[in-house]
Order: sequence, then C-alpha cells, then structure tokens
Amino acid sequence: MPTVGIPRDLLFEALGRSYTEDEFQEMCFEFGIELDEVTMEKPLNTTKRGVTDAEGDEVATFKIEVPANRYDLLCLEGLATALNAFNGREPPPTFTLAPPPASGPLLVTVSPETSEIRPYVVCAILRDVALTPAAYTSLIELQDRLHHNICRRRSLVAIGTHDLDTLSPPFTYEARPPSDIVFRPLGEDAEFDADALLRHYAKDSKMSKFTPLIAGAKRFPCLYDSKRTLLSLPPIINGWHSRMSPSIRNVFIECTAVDLTKANITLNTIVAMFSRYCKVPFSVEPVTVQYPPGPSHPKLAGRAIQYPDLSPGLIHADVGYIQRAIGLPPSELPPARICELLGRMMLPATAVPPPAVAPAHGGAGAQGVVAVTVPVTRSDILHACDVMEDVAIAYSMNKIPAVVPFVASHGSQQPLNQLQELVRNELAAAGYTEALVFALSSAAEAFGAMRLQDDGKTAVVVGNPKTSDFEVCRISLLPGLLKTAASNRKLPLPWRYFEVSDVVLLDPAADVGAKNERRLSAVCCVPGTSGFEQIHGLVDRVMTTFGLSRQAGTLRADEDMPAVAGGTYSLAPSEHVSFMAGRQARVFANRLSAAGEPLGVRSLGYFGVVHPEVLSAFDLPFPGSALELDLEALV
Repeated sequence: MPTVGIPRDLLFEALGRSYTEDEFQEMCFEFGIELDEVTMEKPLNTTKRGVTDAEGDEVATFKIEVPANRYDLLCLEGLATALNAFNGREPPPTFTLAPPPASGPLLVTVSPETSEIRPYVVCAILRDVALTPAAYTSLIELQDRLHHNICRRRSLVAIGTHDLDTLSPPFTYEARPPSDIVFRPLGEDAEFDADALLRHYAKDSKMSKFTPLIAGAKRFPCLYDSKRTLLSLPPIINGWHSRMSPSIRNVFIECTAVDLTKANITLNTIVAMFSRYCKVPFSVEPVTVQYPPGPSHPKLAGRAIQYPDLSPGLIHADVGYIQRAIGLPPSELPPARICELLGRMMLPATAVPPPAVAPAHGGAGAQGVVAVTVPVTRSDILHACDVMEDVAIAYSMNKIPAVVPFVASHGSQQPLNQLQELVRNELAAAGYTEALVFALSSAAEAFGAMRLQDDGKTAVVVGNPKTSDFEVCRISLLPGLLKTAASNRKLPLPWRYFEVSDVVLLDPAADVGAKNERRLSAVCCVPGTSGFEQIHGLVDRVMTTFGLSRQAGTLRADEDMPAVAGGTYSLAPSEHVSFMAGRQARVFANRLSAAGEPLGVRSLGYFGVVHPEVLSAFDLPFPGSALELDLEALV
C-alpha cells in the first residue's frame, strides 16, 4: 500500500482541530488507514517544476499508509475531505461542470497517427484558481503519486499540467517523427530534438526509467497549441513554455494514455482534489476532444467527447446481503442506519423498498436495497461487496461481534509442500546444508556460466532491473548453489549444499505466461574425488524415500519401464552441457496411480560431474558433482 507524507499542522488545520498522536492513530485505524510514523522533514521547493530540493525549517510530517485503490487519499486535500466526512464535520463536495467561455469549449484535435504509440487524451481546465504554496506543492506531489500508482510509472497514463494563459488554444494531439520535435523541456536551459533529449535523459537516474516507454518508436506523441508551441512530450516531460508556478490562475490538465478508463480516473482525481481552489469551488471547465474518423481509433472514430465526465455512478446493494456479510442482525443494521454509515464514507445512499429495484448481484431481499451514489472520487467502488466493506468500516471493525463459524474445517498441508519437507529432512540427515538463494539472478549466471544458450523462450526477464545481478527469474537452482559454494570456498572440504525451491519458466499456455516448478538441487565437493559416487548415492536415497524401486541397467529411449509396487526409476545417458560427457545421467520414473495403474515414464532431472568450464565461471577451485530433480513430477 502507498505511504503518503502529509504535513501535520496543515492536516490539523484542514480537519479543524489538533490531535495527539494516539488520537490520530485511533482515527486512522477506524477509517481503514494507518499512521505509519511521524518524521521531521524539510518541505519541498516546488516554485519551479522539476525542482524538488528540500529547504527551510523541518516540519512534523505524518507518514500515512492508504489503500492502493483509494487515489483520492493520496494528497492532503483528499485525505482531509474524507476524514471530515467520516467525522461528520463537513458533507462531501458536489462537483459541477462550469459553463464554457462565450467562444465555446476549448478543443483538442487528435491525429490518426497517435494510435501507433499513445492513442487517448483527456483534458480539463481549472479556471481562476488561487493556490497557496502548500496547495501548489500538493498538486505537484499528487501527480507524482498518481504516476507511480494508477499510471504504472507513466506506462498507462502520463499527466501534464500547464499554465493556460501562456498558450494559444485550440490544441492538437499528434504523433510526429522524433527529429521534427524540437523544444525546451522543463528544467533545461537549451532546446533539444526528441532523440537528443532521450539520449540526454538516459544518463539521468530519475528520467531514464521513462525513456524506454517511447524509445525506438517511429513517432513520438506530442501536444501543440495553435502557434505550434509544444506543451509536452508524453510520457517524458512537459515544455518549459507552459511551466506551472504558484501564481498560476488557469490550469490546463491533459492526460495521455493507452488505457482510457485509467486516464479518466486520473483526470477526475486531480480536478476533484484541486477544483476547491477555483473561484467557484468544485467547478471544472470541460474540454472537447475530437477524435479522427477512420480505423485509427475504432471505438471513438469521428466522435467529439467532452471531458471530464463528473457524473456519479449508481450501485444497488441488497440490505440483507450487507447484514449477513458483516454479521449484524436487522435490528442493529436497518436500511436507514446503512445509509447513514455510507454517508460518512462519502457515498450518499437511499433505502429502496422491495421490489422496486433488483440489484445486479441477485434479487432484492425482504428488506429491499440501498441505492448508492458513487462520486468520481470513489473509483474503487465497483460492486455491492465494496459498499458492504465501507459500511463495515463506518460501523467500526472493532464493534463487529466475533462469532464461531457455522462450518468447522481443518487445514492440511499441500501434497507438494509435504513432499518438500520430507526431502529437506532426508537431505539434512545425509549431511547436506540447506541454502536459501535469491529467486532472481543475472542472465550471465543463468546461461553463460552454465554453458547454456539463451533462446529467449525459457527465462522470465525482469523489466528495468535495479542491478545486473537480478535480470531474470532463475531457470535452475544449480547456479545459486554453485555461487553459494564459491562464497564459502575458504571453508574446509567437504562442501555439501542443497536447496528445495521454485524456478520460473516461460509457458505460453499459462494465464500469466509463466509457471513455477518446485525442484530439488544439491552440490557436493569432497577431497580427492569428483564426488560422483556420493551424488549418485544421494539420488538413490531420494528415490527410495519416494518409494521407487531401482530398475537394473540403463533405460533406452524405446524401452518401457516395468511398473512395480510404488513405481520404478531408472537412469539413462545424458548430454547436458553443464556436466562432463560420460560422467552424467538423466533420471526417469514410472509412478503408479492410486488404482495401481502406471502413469507413464517421466523425466525427473539429471546429475553428474560439473563441467570444468562451469566450475571456472563460478571460481570454484575443486571438482564437484551436482543434481537437479523435478519434485512436482513425483507428487
């Protein structure tokens, strides 16, 4: 959950009273948020966009943890509004669309080429705002928090705020070749073309994480006014010409996006939080966005759409469902009480007796339903269960009676986890020390050091890794164990390490494109020998623990394994490049079903003497042997 830093004194001023730390913590808990800590911090200097140096005297700051889907709580204005409504001090605001100027609403025209890179744009205007320095700082910080939260680091939505008085409407949203885009970006003293700017930002630790979003594209998204002044190059940076300042009077807000729903939520959140500073509080001037005809924007082709859409939603929730889910009788939670509690959560509601309305999740109960009006600030309310949750919060989770469940159930271990614990005990008893290794590794360790080729179809790659040590999800446990042995090479021989854990493999058939496999791996280095006979003995011990009987000889590719009680296992020649030729084997098993029928031959893994090039890659001075087996095949 995101943690928001709010100046304590400004928050108390907005709440109309001061609280002790314990009192405020108790109120936060009742509301469903948490006061994480209280720190002394210098306020940020945001008199110029892009400048965020801390300066001035330190002030007490509340670090408050809020739910990830409550975007309205990410700034002082939204948090104060929600807490005031919760405490009954102020009613929630009502948002309205201001009448456009006599010349008509401001127009943004979208070009067809934007569909190739960032197809959507939504806009709004805050007229005649009067921002205090603290409110201006809050606006800038809210943009940053939204960028990290719902906007997914600008990959889904990028927010731009501009001084409308420095621009000449109407605007155009275009996608142009990088060489055609020349402007002075925020925080810079010179003009750049778009390609040069991306190369410049590639060396900037703060901006370099955004450049990959458009780098390499044939066209970059950009917004221009009627004089061809560039407003912004989303999702990277705004232009210097329309820069914001605390003395701004008219704010033009634009959100470019690849997800129109999230763009609307983002825009609505910003205007809802800061329209309070307009001359007419909580009024927002709409902007018309004209989409091009033709196939480039199929769902919006030729349409002129007015943003923002501040119309509230409507959800019906069955009264009986709310009472049952919370665990309170009708006498304690009648419809009128439910409506009162929802009002504290900024969700105006009215009771509707049956059978006037049938809720979406089922027929109306004997006590009817509540019709809940969902304002634009509560984009987290999607279903009757969300309404029920807010009723429970407003009622107080501490006051809900604890009851014994009607159905008794007993937990049990998953078969795979049971098997894992059995194997861990056996390997520990065999003299092996368990290692816990990072689930991420470098691509060089996963492939090059193991003499494997990266075909791009095996490993899950981490996007924008912090270090080169964590580039991919591991596809084998062996590199981690070999690295562990190398880190402990000053210890006397023998070295015996094992790990039972998951690897991650790409799988197009899986719903997330990848799958986990539970594996067992062990490494053995003993003095005077390669350790092959010891690792071979460990394989036999593990197979015996699983109830498998060894089939004599080796298994040929065209040979069937006999099915005996519990099943059998056999060894076959292997050619794994991480092991020495002629000193390795693959393990096969033929398990029996509960009915005693053979389940078919399955490959479990391999073992052998580690190749000298692999030992050298991990800086291991002694020969050693290793094994890796698939435990899931044995469940």
